[in-house]
Amino acid sequence: MVDGAHRDASRAGGAGSPVTGFLASVASVQEAGVVLAAGADVVDLKAPAQGVLGALPVAVVREAVGFVAGRRTVSAATGDLSPDPALVRDAVRVVRGAGVDIVKVGLFGPARRREVLLALGAEARAGTMIVVVLFADREADLTRDLAEIARRGLHGVMLDTCDKAGRGLRAYRRDEALGRFVTVARGLGLLTGLAGSLGAADIGPLLALLPDYLGFRGALCGDRGREGAIDPGAVLDIRTRIPGHGSTMTAGRNNFVEAYHELAG
Repeated sequence: MVDGAHRDASRAGGAGSPVTGFLASVASVQEAGVVLAAGADVVDLKAPAQGVLGALPVAVVREAVGFVAGRRTVSAATGDLSPDPALVRDAVRVVRGAGVDIVKVGLFGPARRREVLLALGAEARAGTMIVVVLFADREADLTRDLAEIARRGLHGVMLDTCDKAGRGLRAYRRDEALGRFVTVARGLGLLTGLAGSLGAADIGPLLALLPDYLGFRGALCGDRGREGAIDPGAVLDIRTRIPGHGSTMTAGRNNFVEAYHELAG
C-alpha cells in the first residue's frame, strides 16, 4: 500500500507545486540505472516494442522496483489492453503486485469506458494509485471525462499519443487546449502529465502550462528510435532542460558516469 508521503512524492514538487517533473520511460533495469543517476523524477517502466503502453514482464518490473529502492517514484504500464473491465482489473493487480507506486492504464477509445473506470475506481479504493492515459489523437474532447476520473478516486491523468511515427503531442493539439487539459485536471485534484513523442523543442512551451510532469521515451534514445536502447547523453540533455531539484544533477553525476559505462558495456 502506498502511503501519503509517497503520494506527494509522485508530484515533482509536492501536491499543488508548480515544479514540473521529468518522467523517463525505460525498458530494463540497466536503463533505470541511467535515468535514476541522471536525475529523473519518475522511473516509468514499459516495453516500447510491445505497443504504446507495452507491459514489461512482471519479473523485470519487480527487479527494477528493487533496484530503485524508493529513491524515486516508479510507475509501470499495464499494456495496450482492450476495454474489458475484468481484463483491465487483473492487469492492474498484476502490475501493482510487482511493487510499483503508480499503475498506468490506457483508455484507447470510448467503448465501455464507464465500466472500465468503475473497475479502476474499485482498485483505487483498495489502495492502488492509478494514472489513466488518454490519447490526444483519439479523444474528441480532452476534458470530457476528467470529472469522472477524479470521482472514481484515480490518482491522475496523462495525455499521450498513439501515433509514434513522428508526429508529437503538439502536432495534434494546440498549447491552449493542452493548457486547459492541465488546468481542469489539476482543479479536480488529479496528477497531470503530458507526453507523446516530445522533443527538446517542446519542453519550454509545455513547462509554461505547469503539468506535474513531462514524459519522454523517444527523445531519450537519440537516433535509435523509441524501441532502441536509451542514449545516456540524450537523457542528460533532457534533464538539463527541465528545472528540477538542484541536488539531483550534482550529487548524481558520478553515479551517472558509472551507469553510462555499464549500459555502454
